[in-house]
Amino acid sequence: MNADQTLSYEALFGQRGSSYDRAMLAFPDAREQEFAQAIAAAWIEAGMVVADVPAGGGYLRQYLPEGCDWIGHEPCADFTNHRTGASIAGRPLLPLPFPDQAADAAISLAGVHHLADKRPLFREMLRVTRPGGRFVLSDVAADTPTARFLDGFVGDTNSTGHEGIFLDDHTLEELSEAGWNVLSHRLVRFHWVFADMPAMVAFCRGLFDICKADDAAISDALVAGPGVDGLKGGGVGLRWSLMTIIAQRPDA
Repeated sequence: MNADQTLSYEALFGQRGSSYDRAMLAFPDAREQEFAQAIAAAWIEAGMVVADVPAGGGYLRQYLPEGCDWIGHEPCADFTNHRTGASIAGRPLLPLPFPDQAADAAISLAGVHHLADKRPLFREMLRVTRPGGRFVLSDVAADTPTARFLDGFVGDTNSTGHEGIFLDDHTLEELSEAGWNVLSHRLVRFHWVFADMPAMVAFCRGLFDICKADDAAISDALVAGPGVDGLKGGGVGLRWSLMTIIAQRPDA
């Protein structure tokens, strides 16, 4: 990864990482379905060591089965790394601060669409994963309502803009080039769940650092963009989707 690509991620969340983190702390269960589908795809079991990169504020950790050993790395100091146990803030994204074959499985959730060339990260994930271990990459897919919402409304109204390098067939090629065996890929649809629309608007405002739109405009954009559903038993769900790719490190 060249310096410009690394800095693009760090510069982005250097500006809005703290806002993102506050939203996650205020609504810690909103993205439960998103984390659960990634963990299920990785076949995580108790006792496994799980690498999580980039780890953000370490939000994945709480959803791992009891007894798992979580090792996370997040280069941006604005996330609360001290709370989660992620590696020391300010360290570059690559190389990863883990020994060879340190993890039984690896997960990268919703972070790599900020990297133009993902292969250096994929190679590092291969290095730190044990032979036969799974790598689950779950991120926004190109040409989906989620991608259009991020590059459209969010990019127009937040503090940094948004221009995602989203997952597509080229990502599968990059994983293979990095040494992974790609087992499967599919678009996974789920909800971000909230008690009501004001809570959903507050979460999205903070998560994306939306500072150029009022609450009514955010609400309208969520309904018109990804879409909003009333949920059985109460509450509302924001439609969201990620491409989830399951890859495996060769045994030999």
